[in-house]
Amino acid sequence: MNPLTTRVFDLPERLAAKDDPALIAKDERYLAAVAESIERSIEELTARLDAARKTPAGRGQQALDRDQEVHRLTARLRTLRRYGVDLCLGRIVTTEGETVYIGRLGLTDDGAVGRRLLVDWRAPAAEPFFAATHADPMGLVSRRRYRWTRGRITDYWDEVFTADGLEGNAALDDQSAFVASLGASRSPRMRDVLGTIQADQNAIVRADSHGALVVDGGPGTGKTVVALHRTAYLLYHDPRLGHRRGGVLFVGPHQPYLAYVSDVLPSLGEEGVRTSTLRDLVPEGVTAAAETDPEVARLKASAGMVRAIEPAVGLYETPPSEGMLVETPWDDVWLAPEDWAEAFAAAEPGTPHNDARDQVWDALVDVLADKLAESVAAAADDGAGVDTGTDTYAEEHSGGYPGDHAGASAADDQFDAYGLAGEPADAPLRRALAANRDLARAFGRAWPLLEPTDLVGDLWSVPAYLRRCAPWLTRDEVGRLQRPDAQAWTTSDLPLLDAARLRLGDPEASRRRRRQEATAAAERERMSDVVEDLIATDDSDLGVMSMLRGQDLRAALVDDAALPAADPDLLAGPFAHVVVDEAQELTDAEWQMLLARCPSRSFTIVGDRAQARHGFTESWPERLERVGFTGVEQASLSINYRTPQEVMAEAEPVIRAELPDANVPTSVRGTGVPVRYGPTTDLVAVLREWLAGHAEGTACVVAGAAFQGAAFEGTDGLEGVERVRWLTPETVKGLEFDLVVLVDPETYGTGIEGAVDRYVAMTRATQRLVVLTS
Repeated sequence: MNPLTTRVFDLPERLAAKDDPALIAKDERYLAAVAESIERSIEELTARLDAARKTPAGRGQQALDRDQEVHRLTARLRTLRRYGVDLCLGRIVTTEGETVYIGRLGLTDDGAVGRRLLVDWRAPAAEPFFAATHADPMGLVSRRRYRWTRGRITDYWDEVFTADGLEGNAALDDQSAFVASLGASRSPRMRDVLGTIQADQNAIVRADSHGALVVDGGPGTGKTVVALHRTAYLLYHDPRLGHRRGGVLFVGPHQPYLAYVSDVLPSLGEEGVRTSTLRDLVPEGVTAAAETDPEVARLKASAGMVRAIEPAVGLYETPPSEGMLVETPWDDVWLAPEDWAEAFAAAEPGTPHNDARDQVWDALVDVLADKLAESVAAAADDGAGVDTGTDTYAEEHSGGYPGDHAGASAADDQFDAYGLAGEPADAPLRRALAANRDLARAFGRAWPLLEPTDLVGDLWSVPAYLRRCAPWLTRDEVGRLQRPDAQAWTTSDLPLLDAARLRLGDPEASRRRRRQEATAAAERERMSDVVEDLIATDDSDLGVMSMLRGQDLRAALVDDAALPAADPDLLAGPFAHVVVDEAQELTDAEWQMLLARCPSRSFTIVGDRAQARHGFTESWPERLERVGFTGVEQASLSINYRTPQEVMAEAEPVIRAELPDANVPTSVRGTGVPVRYGPTTDLVAVLREWLAGHAEGTACVVAGAAFQGAAFEGTDGLEGVERVRWLTPETVKGLEFDLVVLVDPETYGTGIEGAVDRYVAMTRATQRLVVLTS
């Protein structure tokens, strides 16, 4: 669109009254100026980005700053190019006569005056645009909201708060812009609703981030909208949540949901928020199957089972109760049980088991070194010298470490690099101890490297181990948890695997550190040769190269980039804030996964107790305080903006039959289209009829897993079928569609689970609901 020659307003004929120049000419001129400014900004940002990319990356903080600048420029350029002039959401007129235009991002004219063209929606000056009501106008005379379609304004709504606001406003709708826009078709991505946030939702969006805030509301109340906008708002306003301080993790119920909302945060001016499902937090989640035994699922859902990981690890951190004689090239040293205990106590509290292993080994070497020194001193007093000098040992053992030979066991290989080349005087002793097979085996048994899958697998295959780690389980429960394939992971295992991974740490960390030390030593040796060559060839009068003899300067010349490093786990945390949608489904054990990633307990928790498939008898504060939260605040949403009254009239009895006190929201709009019932043989005809009559929008067929394959029969050649989704009752949660077709809803299940699945599926509809039965 050429911003200088094309009108911004493109209203259909039915809105001819709104197309009056007296009503929109001012906006046309202003938005044309916005479009020009955006074009100039795009040119400027493109030039700055090209320059930043050509700038040498440098090292350390310089490289980090350069990368962050490239990321920042890229993100803003992407947003400007994506939206153009439809960055503008609408405008407000204050009682002082000032007209303020609100945008997804702030925009300032680059002219000499530098006037503010758009106010960022998260700025305090923009709050009345979302929060003003007739009861509290917040200093506004009027408010106008735009509906954008492909970069053009196709409708707008005016609201007035004083008599003065009546002049120049054409659309004094009884309903707000949000309600007026609800009839718009849904798309595979969440609709852009930033300009239509309501006052009750806005108050939650702008609440501070201290502690845990629960957003409770029924279907269609905008819970997800609130969660996403609150995420963007907090990142903009709260410096404690910035990416350098941990950032934000957004947790959704399943991948279709994350795909649905994936465009929203970037459109609000925020990129870099981590999105995830609970499965994504654990590597085994990709292939984990559903837990088919309800009793096993119940047992593993408790926070107590997660706490069993600590004693399970503790059994592998017990010092030997017997001493041993340790042979060295200089003298034999007795390692007593109390020496083992002293070394084990050296592990710093809170250090993961596998990471602490090096600390314990270093402490054990220190104990042995002290004992050897005492032995040397005693021998000297007796007149018998014991040489522990580096040069002597290096000459005698230049061919390799004692015990290095082909065929050594994997357990032995864990120790062959301890004490690798470095400057410390006790390096020969460390190499000798690392190569001592007996000591290596004893230490490996006392403090082994552990894999989380092995640790958890042992709980499901060794009854005595499980009884010791979870003594509250009955003998029958212990037996129930055993299984033939201990590592046939289910979703119920994921919290335990996650807790084990966090408690154990990376089993490769110790080996990686030794490789880093070896690489660094090789780099130092190589740089030492280079320095000596430079000094030898230096013919300057001042001999400046001789300064390189200093160890600090030599170390500074070592290339840290050459050292091996692990790829970081971007979902491991810690995060400064966590947002959880559909939170009513989380078990106590799953909550532990999230609490471990956010030590500050700063959470936004979004859910509906009436949509909990396994029941939710407690209040939100009771539920959350039981799993580890304190000071829980709660905000409720009770207006259903999405689901038509006709659909809610059919859905409400479904859930109240099982949950009489369910928080069923009040729908504020009707379509005049009743719910349709019929046989399953009508499915193709229903879809064909709807697709023919709706050029835009999406439909969804909700059916049990057994029907999914059969659902496609007869759809070959059905024009527009790509706009039809086929989902199960579990995966439809959190989504919304213009048309929803329920296939055999009575097969979804019985009791509370079946009722919730039917209720959730029915309330996904924004225009029409069809129920088909066999």
